[in-house]
Amino acid sequence: MSAIGEAARLEAAQVQTTNRITGRRRGWALAAVLLSMFFSSLYQTVVATAMPTIISELRGFDLYTWLFTAYILASAATVPIYGRLSDTYGRKPFYLFGLAMFLVGSALCGFSQSMGQLIAARVVQGVGGGAMMSMPRATIGDIFNPRERGRWMGLMMGVFGLASLVGPAMGGWITDHLGWRWVFFVSMPVALVALAMVAYALPTVRRPGEVQVDWLGSLLLVGSLVAMLLGFTWGGSTYAWSSPEEASLFLAAALGLGLFILNERRTAFPVIELSIFRNRTFVSTMVISLFLMMSMFSAMLFLPIFVQGVLGLSAENSGYLMTPMMLAFIAGSLASGLLMSRTGRYKWQAVGSGALLVLGAYLLTRLTADSTWPEVVRDMIVMGVGVGALMPVMGTVIQNIFPYRIMGTVNAAQQTVTSLAGAIAAPIFGGVMANHFAARFREVLPPDLAPALAHLGASGGGVGGGSGAAGGLGMAQSLVSAEAQKALADRFAAFGPQGQALYQEFIRAVHVALADATAQLYELGLAFAVAAFLTTFFLREVRLRHEEYYHEEDAGVAP
Repeated sequence: MSAIGEAARLEAAQVQTTNRITGRRRGWALAAVLLSMFFSSLYQTVVATAMPTIISELRGFDLYTWLFTAYILASAATVPIYGRLSDTYGRKPFYLFGLAMFLVGSALCGFSQSMGQLIAARVVQGVGGGAMMSMPRATIGDIFNPRERGRWMGLMMGVFGLASLVGPAMGGWITDHLGWRWVFFVSMPVALVALAMVAYALPTVRRPGEVQVDWLGSLLLVGSLVAMLLGFTWGGSTYAWSSPEEASLFLAAALGLGLFILNERRTAFPVIELSIFRNRTFVSTMVISLFLMMSMFSAMLFLPIFVQGVLGLSAENSGYLMTPMMLAFIAGSLASGLLMSRTGRYKWQAVGSGALLVLGAYLLTRLTADSTWPEVVRDMIVMGVGVGALMPVMGTVIQNIFPYRIMGTVNAAQQTVTSLAGAIAAPIFGGVMANHFAARFREVLPPDLAPALAHLGASGGGVGGGSGAAGGLGMAQSLVSAEAQKALADRFAAFGPQGQALYQEFIRAVHVALADATAQLYELGLAFAVAAFLTTFFLREVRLRHEEYYHEEDAGVAP
């Protein structure tokens, strides 16, 4: 009975009217945030390394981008709702719900037997991922004021970087030795520990007075975002951009957003406070974040395919090759955070970081079928420093210019834009890559290979059907992993002494087509990097605040 009474006393002591975390609980809350960040980052990097093997085994090259799009659709639609509700009801319940849903989704991914099942499981993960995207960052704002935050940025990015360093190598090793299904299970014990720490460390928040949930606004926002993202996902692939289906989706999105705006102006407790969009600095950070993420997605999503499909490295070795980029990301974040804390300013380091982003994106466009892994490492280091230095600036800026009472809302607004960038970029980049790969492969495939490909296609064996160039294209799309290439080499050996020469001609055509397709992606990424860099000049300098951030209710609100 005494233990129950002590637990009740501790719970009562944690109940408060704001999300502010002070005293000894700061350390525990920080540890909970860092652990959940480690889990989320570890999971994403482990899975990303295994994706080429997954799509090769499940024969889902044409659905590759949906593994990312499905997750982003669900998370982007829920992030604004989590952010707004956490300002009212506290971060704790939504943090716990997000972790739980992420765990359920991970288990479903591991047991998936088809691409359809895997994509559905990624939707479940995305519902939890919306909370995982918004709650850790908002909780850091509950612990440290904007000026302090820079000093801790190195630690936070260090945790992210550690997971990113361990994750690719771990994902590659697990994929090569245990099978890809285990990549979805490996980080689940860490998530369970994070779940317990969040339940213990974060306070329970109860606002005085009556608070209403804007369910109509939430429904309109989710519906319009899903319609818009589906339009971008299906455009140019499933449906032509000028088709009635595409027009219907974008019309539904526009109508939904219009009704959402009307509703937000009338309700007393809006999901998103529209007044924040009158702040020029906020709008600038939104645009920069949008272009930054689209540029970064062009590199991160498809680099493993280039490394494994063109350079011929295994999943494990391709994981090691991602290490320099993450080390550069950590270094850029650490330097950026310390500089912001020391000076209280951010504009010109945002400009400099944008310039590095442009340089890294330009170097990636120079990769060809004859590129070597040292060239890839060099390009990733430059890109990693630019992205790492620019990302923390964007997060700190928006938390500094608005009142603390709506921090979760403005964080969620920015992260929604970030998610939209990924959802828009993934299908566009995927469509560009698939179409250019198919066209280029037909151009570079030697004519004397047609009889051999027709024979292999007719014989089945899991590498594609059809005949001639069509059959060869089907096989080529399954050869994004070094393991699949080795299996095909054994099949070419059936042609006798000339089999090895035929195989080398075929693989060379795959490498050239894949390298040219990724170069097209990186040219798009360069355009987005230039746009992000130019937008940094429009940032307005507002000195980073100290403890007054938690007390000045109207500080930083745009007139």
